[in-house]
Formats: sequence, structure tokens, C-alpha cells
Amino acid sequence: MGDEEKVKSNKRRILSVVLSLLFLAVLTLIVLSLLPGDRLGLSRISGMFSPQATEFTVSELAFDVGRNRQFSFTEGSVAAAGSLGIQVLNSEGRETLRDSFRMTQPVIAEAGGNFLAYDIGGLALRVFSAVQVYSSIETESEIVSASINKNGWFCVVTQQSGGYRCTVTVYNGIGVAVYKVYLRSGFVLSAHLSPDNKNLAILNLTSTGSRVTFYKGIDTDVVEPDYFFDLPDGLIIDIRFISNEDILAISISDLQLIDISGSSTVINSFSDKRLGGYTLSDKFIALHLYDYGIGYSGKLVSLSYNGTILGEMDLNYEIFSMASYSNSLTILRSDGIAFFDVNLEEFPVSGNNVSAAATSSVLALGEGLALATSDHSAVLVHRLQDN
Repeated sequence: MGDEEKVKSNKRRILSVVLSLLFLAVLTLIVLSLLPGDRLGLSRISGMFSPQATEFTVSELAFDVGRNRQFSFTEGSVAAAGSLGIQVLNSEGRETLRDSFRMTQPVIAEAGGNFLAYDIGGLALRVFSAVQVYSSIETESEIVSASINKNGWFCVVTQQSGGYRCTVTVYNGIGVAVYKVYLRSGFVLSAHLSPDNKNLAILNLTSTGSRVTFYKGIDTDVVEPDYFFDLPDGLIIDIRFISNEDILAISISDLQLIDISGSSTVINSFSDKRLGGYTLSDKFIALHLYDYGIGYSGKLVSLSYNGTILGEMDLNYEIFSMASYSNSLTILRSDGIAFFDVNLEEFPVSGNNVSAAATSSVLALGEGLALATSDHSAVLVHRLQDN
């Protein structure tokens, strides 16, 4: 084979790898866009640390942050991110914070009383409480995703136009960059920092499947990763630290617990189903699983973090949105909002239910309290309490 033919052959191989990665990236984004519960980079995060329940004295919250609104909640305050910026209202419906800036695809997350809002494919990112903006960042490259831990430290994944595909930057609680990782291969979906700010986990797609890369002790001069966890021919769509050294990995076929040494345990497998949505509270995990077939038949499953099934019920209707708080689950279905406990016992709604046609998502604000949201309204819905 001549030099020219070798060059052409190498180019074809490189192109094949690039196309494979792009296909996996597109496939992942399509899967994420169809999930009605928590989903990476496309929806608010319910949070691993439940806020304190607060009594709301209003029936509707009036937000005016533009289109594509996303919501999150902590300690009696609801935050919204939209095309015009961010806004926080308290339990009495009064505004406590506003910051105006442009976003096209806003995302909002919460942990430990702090909010993180950013623009997918844009440059804007804010970290804030109910009353104060702590960090206001304009990144140099487009944001892919971001996450925040309970201490207010946050990770930002950006897409590079130079020699590196993606960069992961870790910021401390005052918004100072303290650690940076450059990745030349694969497509990075997300990066997460452990609750003690010590360990970093990065989720990315490879040409053969999914990989979780671990960096231990990022406050030291760590350059190379410590461990890898590879899932060949598998698609992990989300990871969460559930302790300083353990991660929950959500794939399209199972749930796995992975420690930072790279060993894993499957706690629930649903390879015979299609993942329709999921939500996590600090007490349990809820999964919406479709049957492979026509219609909306499937199952709603709740389970503990060790894999113990807490509740299971058959479904024959579509679920548009899911959210959880402590031991309760709230779902938005075709006939409106429904409340469940951790064992999936259903409770009726107090008063009139909301119209599913006028609601795009549901946010759990407490045990038996939810916010039905859309680009036009944010209405509080209560569970009927026992006498």
C-alpha cells in the first residue's frame, strides 16, 4: 500500500470513529429529550437533598422570565429560568431575586439551598440563592451541561473548538476555577463532584459505549484519571453521587451502583422495557417503564437505593412529567396531577385538578404539594389530606 493510500485509509478510519461518536451523541440527546422525569441537561434536577417543606399561602406563582421556563425549589422558594433570565419567588409569591440575561435553552438545578442556571449551547451561567447571585459566568466555549453539589461547588462542561473536544472545569463556592480536565476523545455528557468536593466523575460517550472517568483528590495535583468504568455497547444517560465514593448510574437498560474504584453492582435491570422517565429523591428512585409495543402500557416502579422494590403498578396511560420529594411521588398524566407515596399508593387531589393540556411539567414542593408549570402559568396543587 502506497503512502497516499495509507493516508486515505487513516482518514477513513478517523471519519468512521467521528461519525460513530456523533451518532451516539445524537442518539443520547434524542433519548434524553423523550424522558419526562429528571433528564440530564434538559430538565431541572429534583436533587439528592430534599428541602424543608414550607406552607405556600398562594394558589399561583407569577413568573415572567420568558419562554422555555424551567423550575426548581428549595426551602420555601421557587426559582425559574427562562429565555429572559432567572427569578425567585418565596412561598407568599413575592419576588426575592431577579437577574436578566438571554438564554435559548435554559436549565436549572438545585442542591443544598443553592441554584444553578445555565444555557445549553450558550455561554451564560449563574449560581444563586433565593436572595443573592454568587457567581455570574460567561464561558468562552459553548456549555454542554453543568451540575452543582450541596456545598455550592459546581462543574461546567464546555465544547471546545480547538484541539480538545470538551473541557470540564470545577469551581468552588465563590466561583473560582480550582480544577480543569481536558478530554480529547469521546463526547462528554456531564461531570459531577462528590459532596465533600474531593472526587470528580465524568460521563462520556465513546465509540463503543459509555464511560465514567474518576478523578480522586482533585484538590491535589491530579492530572491523569484514577479509574475508569466502561459499559461496552451500553448507553448511560445520567450519573449522580449518592455518597462521597459511590455513584448511581442510570442507563437505558438498568441502574448500577459504581464506586470510585470502578467496580459496579446492578441493582435493577429493565432490559425488556423502554425507559420512559425517572426521578430521584433522597429516599427512593421512581422509574417509568414502557412495554415494547403499541400504546402506553408499562409499569411504574419505586425502589430503594439498594435495589429493593418498594412499589410497582401497571400503567396504560402516558406520563408527561415526574417529580419526587422525600417519600412522595408526583406525576403529570393525561387526566392531570396524581400523588403517590413511596409504595405507590395513590392519593386524590384536593379541589380541582389541573388540565394536562395546559401543563408542561410538574415540580414536587413537599409531601402532597406540587407546582404545575408551563410557559404561561405556575399553579399549586395539593393532595387531599386524611381527616
